[in-house]
Amino acid sequence: MKKTPHITREIGRYLLTDRIREVVNFWVTPQSEGSDPPPAQKPASEDQNIIKLPDRETWSIQPCDLQTAIADRRSHRRFTAESLTLDELSFLLWATQGVRTVIHEAAVLRTVPSAGCRHPFETYLAVLRVEGLDIGIYRYLPLDHSIIFEKEIDNLSAHLTAAARGQSFAGQAAVTFIWTAIPSRTEWRYAEASYKVIALDAGHVCQNLYLACEAIGAGTCAIAAYNQALADGLLGVDGDEEFAIYLAPVGKIIA
Repeated sequence: MKKTPHITREIGRYLLTDRIREVVNFWVTPQSEGSDPPPAQKPASEDQNIIKLPDRETWSIQPCDLQTAIADRRSHRRFTAESLTLDELSFLLWATQGVRTVIHEAAVLRTVPSAGCRHPFETYLAVLRVEGLDIGIYRYLPLDHSIIFEKEIDNLSAHLTAAARGQSFAGQAAVTFIWTAIPSRTEWRYAEASYKVIALDAGHVCQNLYLACEAIGAGTCAIAAYNQALADGLLGVDGDEEFAIYLAPVGKIIA
């Protein structure tokens, strides 16, 4: 009986052929044509209130041993009713998309690696229980280490569960991180190869969230099985120029 080729393996072989390597060398990118790179951050509109997050120097976050964090890291789907503090949220945002150095307005060094320093993601927060914040959808401004309130949504918990294809823990967390991808940021440099490095970059971001959660007695569980239309609609993104790519509910864990 003839075996059916494993699709992932066959695609991998195809992508690694000499012919594809030759084609890659001739991809025309906006960068090669002299176009300016897309900005590293979506701006806030004039009517949006910018909420400054606590600075790293003022956090009440206790040091966490990296070896212990790696050893203890696991996915959590059950959370307590405890709220996160604004310090804790600030720390998690810094750990996942915090800016270390601004090279220029379209290139920044962050706490996570990204192919070509393109950082194609925006971080949205579906906040249910964070001290000092109303329930609703927020967006992180990494260049300012601030958040903006995007919109209020009635019964947000139910909408999150629906977007996560019935995974109820998404609607029971204190906050759900929802990362969107803006492909043009990466396509500016990598053209057709962007789909691959954007996926790799998303993994870098979420792993940092897993490890950072260990430092604050919280947990998360990455979700890639979500309803694309519902997730995009929840955030108000168009699903083309910007679309949801990864979800991660976060909450204090049950001992």
